[in-house]
Amino acid sequence: MARNDTTTAPEGAQAGPLAGIRVIDLTSVVFGPYATQIMADMGAEVIKVEPPEGDNTRWITTGPTPGMGGIYANVNRGKRGVMLDLRQQADRESLRRLIATADVFIHSMRGSAIRKLGFDYEAVRAIRPNIVYTNCYGYSRRGPDADKPAYDDTIQAECGIPHVQGLMNGEPGYVATIMADKVAGLHALYATMMALFHRERTGEGQEVEVTMFEAMSSFMLVEHANGAMFTPPTTPAHYHRAVEPNRRPYKTKDGHIAALVYNDKHWNAFVGAVNPPWASDAFSTLAKRAQQIGRVYALLGETFLTRTTQEWLDTLQALHIPCARLQSTDELFDNAQLNAIGFFEDVETPQGPVRLPGVPTWFSRTPGKVRGPAPTLGQDNAEVLGQDASGVAPAIAGESQ
Repeated sequence: MARNDTTTAPEGAQAGPLAGIRVIDLTSVVFGPYATQIMADMGAEVIKVEPPEGDNTRWITTGPTPGMGGIYANVNRGKRGVMLDLRQQADRESLRRLIATADVFIHSMRGSAIRKLGFDYEAVRAIRPNIVYTNCYGYSRRGPDADKPAYDDTIQAECGIPHVQGLMNGEPGYVATIMADKVAGLHALYATMMALFHRERTGEGQEVEVTMFEAMSSFMLVEHANGAMFTPPTTPAHYHRAVEPNRRPYKTKDGHIAALVYNDKHWNAFVGAVNPPWASDAFSTLAKRAQQIGRVYALLGETFLTRTTQEWLDTLQALHIPCARLQSTDELFDNAQLNAIGFFEDVETPQGPVRLPGVPTWFSRTPGKVRGPAPTLGQDNAEVLGQDASGVAPAIAGESQ
């Protein structure tokens, strides 16, 4: 049973903190859909609007049937699906009727494209004055790169990820996950929620802009700004421990282990239990170790070669030192911690059963949950567009008709 299933919540618990919120979702790929997937998990009614050719993620990974690739099925779960050709006047009118019922309008088109279609903020606000309108862009409209196309690889490149990977590995490289899309998606989520919170208090809607490049620049500079923030700079813009070439999983007699023997408490416990021959006052404090972190990693690496992975896990866990066995992403589906808390949710779909990663947050009163499968292309056209054909908005949470 999923940990956020309403059947496991206290008596009187509600169906998600966003129950009663309607979201019109014109996003595609991962950046925007990841944000709206979380909204759907948290109880919002998310209406995904796709063009006749569908979201590209329907086709870029495999799935049980054509048009239901794995990425699409995951980040669009629990949404209702509408297909509209916004080049056609009739379909633009259908979208306007949906907007009249909405709390949130979110899109990931370029600014020039959304304006040309007639759905920029001013046009949407004219239909729904208190709407929260979220733009998901590659770059801010306020700079010279406005309307420049962006993908995860190019944003990783511009925000410095291949550079710092090169400092560690000797050659620039991307990280092996679409980090920019997902980090920007989380920014889009919290920004939209903050605007909804403001509307709840004041009744006032507003326009929000979230961009991949600016979000990732902020994300990277949390630690890598380092001494470059000061005037004059005291260090280059990177965090030396994070880019140290010896910072990697340690080899053991029979495999690898991740371990962080870092702060003074953990260091003293490790040295006391293992008594490595190189232990000395030169490494006795965190400040001293930080100044020679590469040497510290190298010496630890020599020591970890002396025992098996399980022997080290037993030792380090007994000392309460952070450590972990390396595992593949396939192994996450059989992870004891995730399965013990009911993290995965099994969902029946027209294409067959799907085991989806569940909601990673827990609420005591308004738990989230996977609300259902991702929609097939245009599956809810008749129901969604039919119920809103009059253009009359249903009651919205926190607002009287």
